[in-house]
Amino acid sequence: MLTNLLIKNYALIQQLEMRPDKELNIITGETGAGKSIMLGAVGLLLGNRADTKVLYAPDEKCIIEGNFDISEYDLRPVFEEEELDYESNCIIRREINPSGKTRAFINDTPVNLDTLRKVGSNLMDVHSQHDTLLLGSNEYQLSILDAYAQNRAAFKGYQAAYRQYRKSEDTYRQLSENAATFRKELDYNSFLLEELLAARLEAGEQERLEEELNLLENAEDVKLKLNAAVDALANSEYAVNSNLRTVIAQVNTISNLSERYAALRERLESCWIELKDIASELESEEADVDLDPERIDVINDRLSSIYKLQQKHSVKNVEELLEIQRDLDDKVSRVLNLDEALAEAKAKVDACRQEMMRLAEELSGTRRAVMPAIEDELKGLLAEVGMPNASVKISHNTGKPINTGIDEIKFLFTANKGIAPQDLKSVASGGEFSRLMFCIKYILADKTSLPTIIFDEIDTGISGGIALKLGKMMEDMGHRHQVITITHSHQIAARGKSHYFVYKDTSEAKTISRIKRLTDQGRIFEVARMIGGEPPSKAAIKNAKEFLEY
Repeated sequence: MLTNLLIKNYALIQQLEMRPDKELNIITGETGAGKSIMLGAVGLLLGNRADTKVLYAPDEKCIIEGNFDISEYDLRPVFEEEELDYESNCIIRREINPSGKTRAFINDTPVNLDTLRKVGSNLMDVHSQHDTLLLGSNEYQLSILDAYAQNRAAFKGYQAAYRQYRKSEDTYRQLSENAATFRKELDYNSFLLEELLAARLEAGEQERLEEELNLLENAEDVKLKLNAAVDALANSEYAVNSNLRTVIAQVNTISNLSERYAALRERLESCWIELKDIASELESEEADVDLDPERIDVINDRLSSIYKLQQKHSVKNVEELLEIQRDLDDKVSRVLNLDEALAEAKAKVDACRQEMMRLAEELSGTRRAVMPAIEDELKGLLAEVGMPNASVKISHNTGKPINTGIDEIKFLFTANKGIAPQDLKSVASGGEFSRLMFCIKYILADKTSLPTIIFDEIDTGISGGIALKLGKMMEDMGHRHQVITITHSHQIAARGKSHYFVYKDTSEAKTISRIKRLTDQGRIFEVARMIGGEPPSKAAIKNAKEFLEY
């Protein structure tokens, strides 16, 4: 339930705060005092769009904040679905900056308007005369049946199956569209694939061939240089190794005289061994270098083929060609296996549709089962609110499956005896529509776990006797839900657990809307004013006390 409402810098409201009672709360006041303005602020908490024109002070931020005690309601799944932290004391805040930028928060987490609407719809239900238009929509009428039938599990199960069916349909359609494209490209892709397969490409092949070609093209010079190096180290008259052996012999004669000389001799011997080994390797490398013009031609031909393929496919290396080859192989394989894949996808569509329709029929059954009970209960309630000859019939047809099921519902209404029920839009007056909507809210209040219900002047155009009955029904609803009612009817106002009075304060340069919770004496005066005008007469005050049972 709503435990605290704070409104700052909104329309005529500079700052307003109220702490509603957990049962029936009454809000009254003169026309234009700001009652509907409060409702507009509450609408912002539920995700309605904002406008900087609502700022009381145009250069200051507007803040609307609602605190809700939701500890007794099973709303954790709603928060988890929106990836929000669940707190038993939920705080919703809406801010409007002078620049026009708006922000919304749930438990201090920034949220978008869709999330705000989803969470807000589980916390408050605001009903006004204008909201009766909702009753004409098939989706809203279905929600009435679902709330009465308590079929949340069946509804969620159907929706999950519906989403799965639509997903399988999309997959099948996409596969069918791709199949047509793939079949058109099959010949060309097969040709490209065969060309690449025939080339027998290997990863790293290009680099190895280019290195080998470079060596072969310079083989004569390489052999010459290697021979010269071997001669300088080992074969010439003044070979390095021979001279180094002479040096070693000289140092060896004095190595016993000093450890330093002995260390130098060891280092020289290491150098001689290493140079001897290098000379051997150089000789081996020289022997391995071939002058092979035929191999050069073979490599050039191979590289030419690779370069042509790279140019054709606009790539720079063999690895990219191999990736294209794998992609082409996948496309060709898919085409060759298309019939099987399409058959599997179609079978999944059929299976998903079968499951969806099974759950749709199950959901539809729960709705059809409660239709007579709703009709009977509404007939009794309509009689209580002054329409003894009124009746509601619910017509039902089945159509193609949509997100809400296969049911096409239409509420038919008549307020007059002997007149067949017809479409609401064509037969119900504004007052009749309001009373019908109220009766629907009344029967649903016992079926839902909605924390707060707000009625905005739903009693407009209703006579005193009927207002008495509406007030009693609202009081009954208040035992199960928090109810906030904006009213001009003293019969309804007298039923409240708490009573708030909205008024204009003109003591400053700019008019301000304010609200105060009335004391017992204040309630007597306000109800008397609503009965007989201002100032209230002694008779009106006495009458007010009777209504309030003081």
